[in-house]
Amino acid sequence: MTSQSQGIQQLLQAEKRAKDKLEEAKKRKGKRLKQAKEEATAEIDHYRLQREKEFRSKQTNVMGSQGNLSAKIEEQTTETIRNLTSSYHRNMESMMKKLLSTICDISPEIHPNFRHEI
Repeated sequence: MTSQSQGIQQLLQAEKRAKDKLEEAKKRKGKRLKQAKEEATAEIDHYRLQREKEFRSKQTNVMGSQGNLSAKIEEQTTETIRNLTSSYHRNMESMMKKLLSTICDISPEIHPNFRHEI
């Protein structure tokens, strides 16, 4: 009977050691999963920062060229307005004289298609 209880004790101790090893393995697994998650998060953050930096660089290049384009268009518009205004002031007097002379100088004539029948 003592050998039987001794065998049971050995089985219980072996079961306890197996349970302890299983718990330890679970803890190591959990620790490793946590470490892998942290590494993945760090790698994702690094990749995200790199892509954002590239995006900002491209955005600056595009927006910078658009800003230059806007300035050029504004400058051209101002120059065109200035030219049209100066042309208007130069030619206004002569055009007004031509218009008034055309309107005011009336010479009555009979239209060529008019037939006078008596």
